[in-house]
Amino acid sequence: MKECGNIFRQVLNRELIQVTLSNTRDADRAVKVKVRPVLIKGDLFFQETLYRDTQVFHANFGAMELAERLDEYMDNLFRQAQISCETEDISILVSKKGTVTTKRKKKDLSENPRGGTSESARRDLSHNRSKQYILREGEPVDFLVGLGVQTPDGRVSKAYYDKFRQINRYLEFIEDILDKLPVGRTIRIIDFGCGKSYLTFAMYHYLHQIQGRDIRVTGLNLKAEVIAHCNELARKLHYDMLDFEVGDIQGYTGVDKVDMVVSLHACDKATDYALEKAVKWGAEVIMAVPCCQHELNGQIHCDLLRPVLKYGIIRERMAALITDALRADILEQNGYDTQILEFIDMEHTPKNLLIRAVKTGKMRPAGKPSSIDEVTEFLQVNPTLKELL
Repeated sequence: MKECGNIFRQVLNRELIQVTLSNTRDADRAVKVKVRPVLIKGDLFFQETLYRDTQVFHANFGAMELAERLDEYMDNLFRQAQISCETEDISILVSKKGTVTTKRKKKDLSENPRGGTSESARRDLSHNRSKQYILREGEPVDFLVGLGVQTPDGRVSKAYYDKFRQINRYLEFIEDILDKLPVGRTIRIIDFGCGKSYLTFAMYHYLHQIQGRDIRVTGLNLKAEVIAHCNELARKLHYDMLDFEVGDIQGYTGVDKVDMVVSLHACDKATDYALEKAVKWGAEVIMAVPCCQHELNGQIHCDLLRPVLKYGIIRERMAALITDALRADILEQNGYDTQILEFIDMEHTPKNLLIRAVKTGKMRPAGKPSSIDEVTEFLQVNPTLKELL
């Protein structure tokens, strides 16, 4: 595609921050590609990071060679490119008929500490530089300032640095499934057990403010004072399509159709109720970070594993892992491509596994023996989600 190639040749220089290619046509070949500039022995190269299933591949190229690779990717593999430079952002969309749409947006350098090309503003282009976050230090973000994570000048408060890393990790998980969310209409999102809503605000900011998606997000929590505070901040920030309600997961009946369900740190069986509602709503994307998986700990009985399960802490951890593995398998049985991924510790706890499920509609054939039944019979357990679905 001549137009794509011309743009890539223009941006592959020191002012490039990142290129992200997504919305793949062939997931077996690649799910996503990211590009960033690097300095190797003083020479400028560009590091390509290609994501395929659970594998990640790195390679370095010169500008001209990489421009040709990216052009070929857009011609045959990807339908979307997001390009971030010091002075502008560029979006490229390729329709199914091959029509290319390009949008360019200049950055306000007076408000962007990273703008311009002076030595003081130069980014670290070393080959092994520190991680570049979606939300970057030194760039104030309204909700992060409002929640106390950042100071008004964009510095991350020392007490909140783990939270800042967690927020960025969470946004990376959302970035990976952007092409799974519907286009051409409002994306409906429910966040069960939103708590103080750091990640709810982050999700809204990323999808609406950064990606320009038409979304409506509702956060649900049992604590009225927390909900009141979150609604007040949302109004102050003019996050008009973000609201918070008092209520529990099991009894929530506020909507009939939801595109994305989030449940972060819902305790014990509350995660199961959130997953049940997501499946019955036909949600395209589910993201859950379970917590306090007590149910199977009290049920597991297996003579073969008795020498292992007699140790309380081992039994507890095994029960938690088995609980989440069965949840993932039950989601697969109900038509979801499911992964269990490592998430950054939440409030310094070891509860850091994320269940991410994307709807495929490929239900397990009727009558096919279920591995879930074999496992639950072997361990003599009856998980709640199995009963609910």
